[in-house]
Amino acid sequence: MDKSVFLEDMDAFTYREALASGEAVVLIPVGSLEQHGPHLPLGTDSVLSCRFAEGVATRLGALVAQPVAYGYKSQQKSGGGNHLPGTTSLDGTTLIGVARNLVKSFLNQGVRHVVFINGHFENYQFLYEGIDLALEDLGIKSGAEQSVLLLSYWDFVSQDTLTQVYPAGFPGWDIEHGGVLETSLMLHLEPARVAMDRLVDGPAAVLPRFDRLPVVPERTPATGCLSSAAGSSAAKGSLLYGQVIDDLAADIASELLREPAAAAVPLAG
Repeated sequence: MDKSVFLEDMDAFTYREALASGEAVVLIPVGSLEQHGPHLPLGTDSVLSCRFAEGVATRLGALVAQPVAYGYKSQQKSGGGNHLPGTTSLDGTTLIGVARNLVKSFLNQGVRHVVFINGHFENYQFLYEGIDLALEDLGIKSGAEQSVLLLSYWDFVSQDTLTQVYPAGFPGWDIEHGGVLETSLMLHLEPARVAMDRLVDGPAAVLPRFDRLPVVPERTPATGCLSSAAGSSAAKGSLLYGQVIDDLAADIASELLREPAAAAVPLAG
């Protein structure tokens, strides 16, 4: 059996040995508990961020921390809205504090680089703020040996992959919630958690170009999904996952590793 990359499976003394190298890289998956329609689980964002972190860590000899499984409040134009049952969120101050504490803890332990793998759109700026404050607390400035990367996995999906996954045309990232991309990835990685018989095929959400608070609930489609997942497949998920892992691992290795790790076959679903 291959050795696990997850810190939760590792004993403290083995972890100390990894730190002693002075080269330890720890990936932190960040997701949410958020409705994803009738066919996907509430933990979809956390599942996907964990699986992307696992794939990258396996390539690069990095470690994966336990995920931050709750995220910032779902927005109506990107996640259906925080008013929907099942969506259980943190406020911005709390998420900033979580990121700040995690960065300080890992860097103080001797981790060389921390990499946040984000899987929930609304998290990004709060993670950024927490990281920035932690580095200020620690006095880590530009040019220091230790650093933190922050990324969202979908930013690594190539145009060629999008063309293959959406042959009729990509509808846009702003309504890709519970749609073809997430559903295909879950069909590839965690098929037992997907209920394709409950998928509802309907038109994409039409939302205003502004945010109104309190939200107008009826503007969110009844399914909670902002676009249809019809046309999803495990094959598309495999394409997405493999291409993103390739590019993610290459970029992180180029940025952080003194000697880039050899390529390996991505983890299968």
